[in-house]
Amino acid sequence: MQKISTCLWFDGQASEAAEFYTSTFDHSSMGQTTPGPDGTTLTVEFKIEGREFLGLNGGPAFTFNEAVSLVVNCDSQEEVDRYWGALLVGGEESQCGWLKDKFGLSWQIVPTAMSGL
Repeated sequence: MQKISTCLWFDGQASEAAEFYTSTFDHSSMGQTTPGPDGTTLTVEFKIEGREFLGLNGGPAFTFNEAVSLVVNCDSQEEVDRYWGALLVGGEESQCGWLKDKFGLSWQIVPTAMSGL
């Protein structure tokens, strides 16, 4: 277990998001879910590329913004295209490799060669 992991707040979409992310990235898996008092999912644990996340169905009080984003370092243009295309479905693109997915979470899709430039 990681000492520090990330909790992502959703408005009823935590399971859908976890399934989407784990199907998009290699080395990813679903974990335990915790039911809420009404029987729907309250939390879902999942891993993306070995990193632990917790999806929380916390309601509409908070939403994602660009102040926090997940960075995907890509070794090839094929990998950039793959993740960009998958994460952009239902979302919106921005500039300089940034996009918001259909859940509103911001991602940076970055070629590893960029750091050398």
